[in-house]
Amino acid sequence: MRVLCAVVAGGSVTAAAARLGYTPSAVSQQVAALERQTGTVLLERAGRGIRPTAAGRLLAEHAVLIGRQIAEAETALADLRAGRTGRLVVRYAAGCGAPLVAPALARLRAAHPEVRIDIAPDIAVGDDALADVARGLVDLAVVADAPGLPGPAGGVHGVPEGVRLEHLLDDPYRALLPAGHPLAARRVVDLAELAREPWIVSAAPGPGPARRPYPYTAAGTAPDVVVGGEDHATVQSLVAAGLGVAIAPALGLGARHPGIAVRRIRGPEPVRPLRAAVRSAPGGHPALLLLLDALRGTGTGTEPGPPGVPRAARAG
Repeated sequence: MRVLCAVVAGGSVTAAAARLGYTPSAVSQQVAALERQTGTVLLERAGRGIRPTAAGRLLAEHAVLIGRQIAEAETALADLRAGRTGRLVVRYAAGCGAPLVAPALARLRAAHPEVRIDIAPDIAVGDDALADVARGLVDLAVVADAPGLPGPAGGVHGVPEGVRLEHLLDDPYRALLPAGHPLAARRVVDLAELAREPWIVSAAPGPGPARRPYPYTAAGTAPDVVVGGEDHATVQSLVAAGLGVAIAPALGLGARHPGIAVRRIRGPEPVRPLRAAVRSAPGGHPALLLLLDALRGTGTGTEPGPPGVPRAARAG
């Protein structure tokens, strides 16, 4: 149809051949083949030139529209391949949004402002998110100490086929103490000492030491869980009221209750590994690589202190 458009625009087979770089014979053959395919006459003699029949004019007009659409599709595809357009679906574990995901997404948008980003904030991401990544419903999920993920014991179990995990950083847990608690006078608290305290745990969905009190495993005694809070903010309020102690990931401590003291833990220090779950098969959005780099860059923006802990995660 490109040949037909050239003949109609040029008014002759010779002009079309010169424009396309074909021989006049090749142009005539292609027009004849198109007439056989459509079952109608497309060109007719007009003096020394050629003009399109009604069918030829109609087909040429549609050919122009199709050519424009093909060009637009090629441009759109080039933009998508370059990561300039498209859509990314991102999920992340609770407490990772403000200190980790938000700065990384800001870097991505600065480089590719036309990319649409759909995020699901404050979701306790685990097996469901991994399955969504495997099915292609989610492009990237930041997961934290979820069932089936590699942990301190080593090994990977239950990760869906077609999903790979990229380590971002290890987010250390901090001790939350009432401001007047004797241990609050220290900068670092021993794990065994915490294990002997009454405990407040988060009842919010999601795994991790904050829900399954970690210190008793090192101290050898079961924790005395006195109350469960519905979320991290409630846990902090209960600690401030003097009902017990708790632990929380450092990244989730951006907003602190004024009645609590936040201290490092040793012997050992509990951490939650943060990883990005993405599809292992090729063909993902090109901007996904930039987002992964941005997440790693945010996670490695360190200052003197525990290795691998972002500035946003430093405890006072």
